Amino acid sequence: MIAIIDYEAGNQTSVRRAFDFLRTPAVITSQPRELWAAQGVVFPGVGAAGQAMERLKKTGLDQEIAALVAAGRPFLGVCLGCQIMLERSEENATTTLGLLPGQTVRFDPQTLDQDRQPIRVPHMGWNEVQLVKPTCLWEGIGPLDQFYFVHSYYPAPASDLTLGLTEHGHKFAAFLGRDGLWAVQFHPEKSGPPGLRLLKNFAAYCQKKAHAE
Repeated sequence: MIAIIDYEAGNQTSVRRAFDFLRTPAVITSQPRELWAAQGVVFPGVGAAGQAMERLKKTGLDQEIAALVAAGRPFLGVCLGCQIMLERSEENATTTLGLLPGQTVRFDPQTLDQDRQPIRVPHMGWNEVQLVKPTCLWEGIGPLDQFYFVHSYYPAPASDLTLGLTEHGHKFAAFLGRDGLWAVQFHPEKSGPPGLRLLKNFAAYCQKKAHAE
């Protein structure tokens, strides 16, 4: 079973529907018992970093998430969930979870695109992601596959954690982390077959790890 963290920050239902489509049992929950019982955890979210961190601290989920990661439970952050896995966000000048070194930075609307026009903020639409390090989460995903993005801030992790790059005015990490602890800035649950493949790969990793323990 996959646990989808419920902290009142958006797109939990669409993530569960994606796992339903994949015939992978998943539950939306804020209960520690269910989080620890799951083979893996997805940390989704849309909205503002400050409000999200406030909810996490109020419910104690910030400490529960840190404990899950410390225990090696497979973990995948999505969009806002990706951003607040880092140490700090420029959005609301927020100290975030610090699961991975790095910060979240706002796009500069004065940045020019390839046509020498100011970029649009928020960045919204479909982008290819260039894989820079091999990872099991990318198995079956091609270099021309595209993923859906909608965000005004982007992750800037420690360079050795960048797994995949995309571009909006400049290149940035769209996929980051390390084995068993991953984060994506795009929405796999809204990205059609490539996004579903990533979620399927995550579920397969979780199942394999659980069986090996």
